[in-house]
Amino acid sequence: MSKAQINGEASEIVEAGKARASEVSKVIEPSEFVEASETKFSKRQQEVLSAVLDLMVRESGTLTMERVAKSASCSKETLYKWFGDRQGLLTATVQWQASKVRISPIDGDALDEATLRDALEGFARDWLLVLTSDVSIALNRMAISHAGSASSDLGSIVLQNGPFAMRRRLLPVLVMGRDAGYLDFENGGEAFSRFFGLVVRDIQIRVLLGEDVSLNGAQIKREARIATHQFFTLYGKKT
Repeated sequence: MSKAQINGEASEIVEAGKARASEVSKVIEPSEFVEASETKFSKRQQEVLSAVLDLMVRESGTLTMERVAKSASCSKETLYKWFGDRQGLLTATVQWQASKVRISPIDGDALDEATLRDALEGFARDWLLVLTSDVSIALNRMAISHAGSASSDLGSIVLQNGPFAMRRRLLPVLVMGRDAGYLDFENGGEAFSRFFGLVVRDIQIRVLLGEDVSLNGAQIKREARIATHQFFTLYGKKT
């Protein structure tokens, strides 16, 4: 074996160890599921971000700082002071919408299967509520229309602060469930992808294509319960 091959394998081992270490968590608090930039918004800033989301629902086209300032009844100078630039405003807006998907605090030392199931089901329920809302539909449609555009980073912003953020929030819970003996998987990323598929299924693409997928609270609760049950069927620890 050449020196280069030895070094390459050594690097892979180190990276694998880092990946494993990054999955481990004992006690998870709510703040760990909401990025720091999502928790520091003042009430007025939250109102502005809500105005941005409402603007996306009402109108199409390029979202300018001038249009946002008018809609939110604030000055452009204030927007630049708070969010830096248009990309910063878009990032904050996507994070604000994604922050509505939360998970309860979990103590890994006292975790039982019922608590784990409830946590995953609640996460799935919030996820479906957000994905099927008018603001998320408008936001994702705009992101898709801007994807690959050299003049807009909205597609990347939604990807980083939407699906990727969901993964960062849920993966520690899945690992905690595995370490407690209630789940059985080798790759946390793959387990998250399966959960994503069971929860979202074809609902998101259908609403993005214009189908009226109107789910009431009881239906969303049922869908979340079914997805969680199916996930445990796939990854639940076999006794």
